[in-house]
Amino acid sequence: MFTATPRVDFIANSSATQENPYETERLLNEYLLFHYGAPNEILPYGDGPVSALGYPERCVTECLDLSALPPGARALDLGCAVGRSSFELARVCESVIGIDYSQQFISAAEKLRTGGALGYFRADEGDLRTALRAQRPEGVSAGKVSFEQGDAMHLREGLGSFDVILMANLIDRLSEPKRCLRQLASMMRAGGQLIITSPYTWMSEYTPKMNWLGGREEEGIRKTTLQGLKESLEGEFRLIQTKDLPFLIREHARKFQWSVAQASIWRRL
Repeated sequence: MFTATPRVDFIANSSATQENPYETERLLNEYLLFHYGAPNEILPYGDGPVSALGYPERCVTECLDLSALPPGARALDLGCAVGRSSFELARVCESVIGIDYSQQFISAAEKLRTGGALGYFRADEGDLRTALRAQRPEGVSAGKVSFEQGDAMHLREGLGSFDVILMANLIDRLSEPKRCLRQLASMMRAGGQLIITSPYTWMSEYTPKMNWLGGREEEGIRKTTLQGLKESLEGEFRLIQTKDLPFLIREHARKFQWSVAQASIWRRL
């Protein structure tokens, strides 16, 4: 249970590498705010896009069909970052595994799971920062959640089968997205729900253009990422619906990333 006075750790400086930008202290702080920041901590402006807040929670609450979950449902949060969606899945699933490629993100998520709180810094202006505290959501059983570092394109054996797989803002950050998608059918039980959300920001720094699922022309014909997902998943999954999910990432007090992800919701045949 979440306690009233949880232990508060602070994140340590990262020994970041050029190969993985998600191991930087800046992005860790940014994502902790994105996942756990209160609305007024993220967006202090009354005329801002408030509907874009709470994205990690909305990936679950707006996309998961609770009526289709079996008793004892298991969930996989693939590309879980610092873990907020994993905790939200634990409200409705018996067990949840969160996997992310960034060891720094996983360490932060684990500290929140075991300690209940984690201190971090919000960028305000230049070198000015504000100390904040991320808290594990109230009412979530920490014992239902586990976190581990892993590669979404090479998932370890022994993970078992799942009733829910969530991939939030992951597909366009993989060097071989099709390799990731090919693993999913064997990991999902019949009737299981696959939720993929992404703004489809394809960049050659992350994904060689030849591996993009969409966002380019093939033989003079425009191909979207949704079309690429259908080609990769057809025969094993049925597309149930798509919906737009806006989200907001604060870089500093006067600079924000406002994006609109497309959520595609699939059912395992």
